[in-house]
Amino acid sequence: MKVIITILRVAVGLLFIFSGVVKANDPLGLTYKMNEFFEVWNMGFMLKYTLTFSVLMIAFEIISGVAMIVGNAFRLYVTLLLLLNIFFTFLTWYALTSGKIKECGCFGDCIKISNTATFYKDVALTAIVLFLWIFRYRVFPIFDRSAYNAAIVGVGAVFAFGFQWWTLSHLPVKDCLPYKVGNNVLEKMKPGPDYKEATFATKFVYEKNGVKQEFTTENYPWKDPSWKFVSSNTVEVTPATGLPEIHDFSLNDSNDVDQAQAILGAKGYVYIWFLREPEKANIKKLDDLKALAIKAKAMNIPFYVACSAGRDICQTYQEAWGMTDIPFMILDGTASKTAMRTNPGLMLLKDGVVMNKWGYLDYPKDVAQ
Repeated sequence: MKVIITILRVAVGLLFIFSGVVKANDPLGLTYKMNEFFEVWNMGFMLKYTLTFSVLMIAFEIISGVAMIVGNAFRLYVTLLLLLNIFFTFLTWYALTSGKIKECGCFGDCIKISNTATFYKDVALTAIVLFLWIFRYRVFPIFDRSAYNAAIVGVGAVFAFGFQWWTLSHLPVKDCLPYKVGNNVLEKMKPGPDYKEATFATKFVYEKNGVKQEFTTENYPWKDPSWKFVSSNTVEVTPATGLPEIHDFSLNDSNDVDQAQAILGAKGYVYIWFLREPEKANIKKLDDLKALAIKAKAMNIPFYVACSAGRDICQTYQEAWGMTDIPFMILDGTASKTAMRTNPGLMLLKDGVVMNKWGYLDYPKDVAQ
């Protein structure tokens, strides 16, 4: 039994460390997923707390994973993990049965698994953690000195929070999104060779003599007044296939004309500064950015600002920051979040291909040549 318990707790610990590290690479990804759940549940008041929840949850996964392996405060951590897994199982069950959440995001954007697989994974993991909880009094720390065990868990905590601070202040170490370095953005905006549109069917419910019956668009009794309309519902019959990875990227100029194709299809280098929520943007290195824009202009390298706010707000900040000579384009906020995790951040393209990306603390001093 001791061997089985050891194998299971090490396996569970490694799984939680792996899950936490993958998500710590991009804490905003989990934040946006939490936002999605809260919006579906009409809990908009929680949106301002989701980044904090995300950071704490990711850190807990890593810390508890280390504690499971080390055996430090095992009874406490295995109890918390059991409660967390029960909660995760509920979330994945909801995503699977409601159809309102496409992906649970349990391993971030780098490793995507279906809601069905995620649910059964959580059920199995909950069963394993429950087994460990039942036999929690048989687990002892790997070192006799509690200070050693606590120190190892402490190192895990420093890494959990430190790694997240780095990725939030700079950019994810591993970019798994469609705008990652090396991708041709225009190509990602095109549908695949197997593209097919989704098909839908509308079902009507009519009532006659107290009996309700369901009909389709082909046989519903619209000519028979004895049938009374009750309700209708449109459902997806077959999902779309071969959809483009990028489908919401548009750069609207001052005349509200989309210039995305022209900008992304331009030959040579192009800079795009992604500015999401200008009032919350980190502008510590704004002078460095403006100096780079001046150098780019001197070398005839286009420089644009993709601002995700109302045009009046964008214009206000454009003037306040002394950037009136730089074109401000309007970009959808969701597209901005996907293209650039930091607010703001800089992207360099060449012939439509993403050559490099920088967070707000890492702007380059020299232009590309």
